[in-house]
Amino acid sequence: MAILKLIPACKDYLWGGTKLMTDFNKEYTGNKLAETWELSCHPDGASRIGNGAYAGKTLTDYIDWFGRSVLGTHGSDFENFPVLIKFIDAKQDLSIQVHPSDDYALKNEHQYGKTEMWYVVDCEPGASLYFGFSREVSEEEFKERIENNTLTEVLNKVQVKKGDVFFINAGTIHAIGAGIVIAEIQQNSNVTYRVYDYGRIDQNGRPRPLQVDKALQVTHTAPMSCPQSFAYHLGSCRYFTVDKLVMDGSYVQEISGRVDERSFLSILILDGQGTVSAMEDCVEFQKGDSLFIPAGTGTYKIRGVCEALLTTV
Repeated sequence: MAILKLIPACKDYLWGGTKLMTDFNKEYTGNKLAETWELSCHPDGASRIGNGAYAGKTLTDYIDWFGRSVLGTHGSDFENFPVLIKFIDAKQDLSIQVHPSDDYALKNEHQYGKTEMWYVVDCEPGASLYFGFSREVSEEEFKERIENNTLTEVLNKVQVKKGDVFFINAGTIHAIGAGIVIAEIQQNSNVTYRVYDYGRIDQNGRPRPLQVDKALQVTHTAPMSCPQSFAYHLGSCRYFTVDKLVMDGSYVQEISGRVDERSFLSILILDGQGTVSAMEDCVEFQKGDSLFIPAGTGTYKIRGVCEALLTTV
């Protein structure tokens, strides 16, 4: 089977909205849907296969059956599946948070750290997010501002528009703001240290836990450079490479590519519809779909009108 259409793991965190259900065709019975883990082998939420002979099985099961060769030589360099890809719908502000590096997370959390990339799929007018500090702060000031609820005064607040890209290295303090839908490509990790949560309470009437002491140890307190405009190559690091595909149906109606032995290919459909074909398979897609093509599959073709993110290792 050359093309897997994936069914995501769904997360209904308190800040989530309804756009993933209404605009991105996600099936979920809850009132809100914050995240869909579209490409995931993480134990906290593995994606499942939605087509073919392995429908209903997890992607983790599929890799166990067919071996790590489906990841490719680059993907097999990692002990675990290397990436996790999500859609995120922030109806409310997310907590101010930071992710640790591999070294710190392996020592203290027994899993890898998290470097991630955000692609702004959609946003409401005036929507913004936090990306690093606006100026250098000391550890003492950082801690004091957390304690007196003035941390946002020294964070770099950035207004966003559709198509913006933010590359967030481990140790960068950040938060997605209300009214933004993001595609997130990240390391395969679920380690987050919250430092500020706007005083919100969970469904049990209790404040969500903070991890201030750990955050103080891993956060880079120097200001970050402003995000840059990107064309079709969006970002690359040790864990993933992401490119944007735009097919307007007029000048570009079909593209061909090759999935060689080095890496699998993830195709995340941001908008539009069409088909993907490879070997004997031809799979239809629509907005919101996530497709996985194993390493070594060879030539594939995409036909239709769409925007998509193509991720490899």
